Amino acid sequence: MNLVERREHPNGVVELALARAPVNALDPALCSQLADAVRESIAGGASGLVLSGGPKVFSAGLDVPHLLALGDDRAAVRDAWEGFFDAVRAIGKSPVPVVAAIAGHAPAGGCVLALCCDYRVMAEGPFRIGLNETQVGLVAPEGIQHLLRRVVGGYRAERMLIAGEMVDSARAFDIGLVDELAAIDAVGTRALAWLDALLALPRQPMLRTREIARADLAAALQPERIQLERFLDAWLEPDTQAGLRAMLARIGK
Repeated sequence: MNLVERREHPNGVVELALARAPVNALDPALCSQLADAVRESIAGGASGLVLSGGPKVFSAGLDVPHLLALGDDRAAVRDAWEGFFDAVRAIGKSPVPVVAAIAGHAPAGGCVLALCCDYRVMAEGPFRIGLNETQVGLVAPEGIQHLLRRVVGGYRAERMLIAGEMVDSARAFDIGLVDELAAIDAVGTRALAWLDALLALPRQPMLRTREIARADLAAALQPERIQLERFLDAWLEPDTQAGLRAMLARIGK
């Protein structure tokens, strides 16, 4: 099943559209296809990438029901989370610019994908974005916390992370979590417009400057900044599992 749709645009731009109905929950298959699509597009000469999702939901984050179904099989849970971080690193370490076209909600893992992009265009309206891990009993790894700090500043990131705060698109724009707002039907067009303007610059100076400017992002995604084994310890704690199941019960999953 094709879970990432590839769309060609002028000037060598490739759009990678998450296509796992209904909410683009990030299961291992979607994460694997996304990582492969990013690398294959770059290898094929893409000048830039657009990462898009479904209308009303960009990505609902990790597929929690799938993860909980793995029970206490630590190896299987590890594989699932490694697949997610592989996709995250593919975007974060892309040698060409990536713009996120966020036409809807982007909680947790969806927000992480967006934070790894160079620029974020989000739909106006009652859509929310943020890292809500503490709300379900999880601790965002230090490297992921750095992604939020680098775009909204240290103190604001601290407050948001501790509270597990999700903000609506207007607030996200006000604090710099997203770079631009657009009508939901215009999000993709605005994302392409930003990328086209960037690609009109002298290419090598732009790419080299970008590489230097984003070195901290690439470093934040290194395994030692994620500490996956520590994260898995917390994930498998009975209290965390109970909190996640309670969350799913509240939303009717």
